[in-house]
Amino acid sequence: MKDGADEETGMDLQQASAIMQETGDRARRALVVRRPVLLAVWGAAWMVSDGVIWLSVRGQRPYNGPTPAALLTLTMVIAAAAVFAVIYVGRAGSGVGGLSVLQRRILLLSYLGGYVALFTLEAAIDHAGASRAVLGVYGAAAPILLVALIIAASGAVFLDWSLLGLGLWLLAVAAGSGFAGPVTVWAVSALAGGGALLVMAVIGLRWNRS
Repeated sequence: MKDGADEETGMDLQQASAIMQETGDRARRALVVRRPVLLAVWGAAWMVSDGVIWLSVRGQRPYNGPTPAALLTLTMVIAAAAVFAVIYVGRAGSGVGGLSVLQRRILLLSYLGGYVALFTLEAAIDHAGASRAVLGVYGAAAPILLVALIIAASGAVFLDWSLLGLGLWLLAVAAGSGFAGPVTVWAVSALAGGGALLVMAVIGLRWNRS
């Protein structure tokens, strides 16, 4: 009787493991299918927000920084994209718990913690007496660097070569865009950063349809 009970327990554990594996795979497939939409939303938000900033500073000689209206637009656009992403990803992973939920929370905390650190460092640089031009370059390039590192690390961990390639491209954009100056750096960020996400979204949509 004991051997039979042990075998039944073993089978139950195997079935539970198989169910968890299948559920996790289904959630990952759903996220991969939905990734182009997320990339499109974030790419559009990136282009619009940084594009508005560029329009607000392109005639400044010397550089004084974005206008309050441009900063408000950036905040609203990014916040709307973030809310959409949370809801959209939540639907894709609905009913999935355990490691998948933990991974999403860690990723979200990485973004939030990174942005808090970026803004804190910007305040410190400002407090140290940095010029408006330096703050302008930092404000445009530093967020790209953060996003690039997270995307590249995610691509490497999950062996997703498309994400890794996107992350490496954004790293190059973050490193090189600052040389364009405090005004043009916003245009470079909008086109080379947000544009890259839109290109990846189009490629993903075509791949899913094929």
